[in-house]
Parts: sequence; structure tokens; C-alpha cells
Amino acid sequence: MPAASSRLLRLLSLLQSRPEWPGADLAQSLGVTTRTVRRDIDRLRELGYRIDSLPGVAGGYRLSVGNRLPPLLLTDEEAVAIAVGLRTAAGGTIHGLEESSVQALAKLERVLPVRLRHQVKALQAATVPMTAATGPTIDPDLLTQLATACYGHERVSFGYTGSGGERTGRRVEPYRLVYTSWRWYLLAYDLDRDDWRTFRVDRVRGPVRREHRFTPRELPMDDVRAYVSRAVSHHPYRYQATILLRAPVRRLAEGLPPTAGQLEAVDDTSCLLRTGANSLDKLALYIGLMGADFEVLEPAELRDHVRALAERFARGSVVTADPERT
Repeated sequence: MPAASSRLLRLLSLLQSRPEWPGADLAQSLGVTTRTVRRDIDRLRELGYRIDSLPGVAGGYRLSVGNRLPPLLLTDEEAVAIAVGLRTAAGGTIHGLEESSVQALAKLERVLPVRLRHQVKALQAATVPMTAATGPTIDPDLLTQLATACYGHERVSFGYTGSGGERTGRRVEPYRLVYTSWRWYLLAYDLDRDDWRTFRVDRVRGPVRREHRFTPRELPMDDVRAYVSRAVSHHPYRYQATILLRAPVRRLAEGLPPTAGQLEAVDDTSCLLRTGANSLDKLALYIGLMGADFEVLEPAELRDHVRALAERFARGSVVTADPERT
């Protein structure tokens, strides 16, 4: 049985290495008869691989596209190349693939031999991307550890630096990693605080210790992205604002990052913006640059501040003297 299983893996590897194979060539490469090749092909088909038979005197075989993705066999070089590519994509150089790349990388690195992991890390360390960084640098190893813990429902503990610089130890049940084109966030249940929390991954301090498995809790939200967006754009700040914008949500949504606020349609011509900041000046400036008429619903301090700024700008727009004579 071990010999037959090894031969099946070798046959599958050969079929993946080039588009078409004559049956006689496969038999010669495997050191078996063409009849044995036919039996092994039938076994691979039973496992879900779509293998087409080629017409002709000698006949042949071709690995074709099926309805689902069967397991792939990779050489050492191919596995290293894929892992390096996934790490690069996870760094945000390929827009839209960051989260999927981390999940795929976590699965791949779980089965990579130690010697190949060293090769991947060496290549990554020696590679300098010619791209401008738009956010904090995240160690791919850290992302992989957290993604693996999310995937396997494993509790983790780590050090964490808060927004004010305070350092604490956290024990959490990780649920999802969320990427915002600027930062990575971990959505997790904080065991010590008995509540859901959102952690900036660039503030996580190792080592990350993976502990025993847990039974996932029911999420208190339907949309993970919307929940994280509220958590990072609204709740942490001193001033939390709700603004009525006189413009359709579809016109404003493209220019609003998920970390800057949330838009909610009111009707076809207006929408609500929920955002926050630690400074009334920053809030007023940001709202003024949205490119739409607006009404401050809350907080009252922001309404007063906007009114004072409007009066200041109005005074600044009036020329009271000829600058050439002063």
C-alpha cells in the first residue's frame, strides 16, 4: 500500500508538470506497465481529479479543469515561490488580496518543512519592495500566527500597546483579521475584559502564545467589516460626531476610508456620517472637506465650534484695507 500511494503521488506530480502525457511515457517514468498507469488514473479520478484520456494509437492523459480545487503537489522550489508571493501580497502591495493572502499563507506554512520555512524567511528578509509604505510595517510571521489561531479556534496571549502608550497583557479568542488598506486589525473576544475588542496588529507585541482550542462564540454583529469600522473610526475618540451630509451616499463613499468613518444612506440625496476625533478642529476640517453641505447633529460642542470657525473664515474673507498701503 505505501508503494502504491507513493506512486499515485508521483503520477499526480507528473501530470501537473506538463499539459499532456503519453501513457507509455508515464509508465516508463514510474517503472510500471501501462495497465498499472490506467488503474492509477482511475484511482485519481475517484479522488476528484479530472483527468482526460487523449485519443490516438498510444493514447495519453491530460489533467483538466474540474468543478472543485483538488489538492496540489508542489516541489520545494514551487512551495517557496508561492509562500514568498503570498507574504508580498499580505504586505499590501496587491490591493484586495491582503486578507486572502494571509489565510492562504497560514495554511501553507502549517505544512512547510522547517528547512523550507528558513528559505522563505531568508528570501523575504533579503527582498526590498520598490513601493511606498502607506501604513505600519507588519511582520508576516505575526499575521500568519494570528491567522492560524483564527482558523484553528485557538486562544492566544500577547503583549499590547494601547493608543496612549500603556502596555498590557491580553488573552483573547481570535475571530478575524481585517485589512483596511492602511492597517491590520484583529477582531477577538477579550477574556479578561469579557467583551469583544478590536486590536491594531502593529501594536501587538510578541511572543504570541497559542493555547488550547475554544468553541467560537456567537458574534454580536452581522457585518464584521462594519463593526471594525465603527470600532476604529468612531468609538475610541473623545468627540464622536454624527453629521447629515446633503449628498448621495454613493458619491461620497468612494473617498471615505473605512478607518475615517461610516456612511449610511438617508434617502437618494443625503446620508449620515458617523466619525470621531480627539480634536474639534480636525473634525470640523474633515467635514468641511467632504465636498457637501452638512448639518452637525451631534455633539453640541462641534456645532458651536463650526459656527465659530465659520465666523472666523467670514471675517478672513473681507478685505478691510489696501495691502499696498499698509
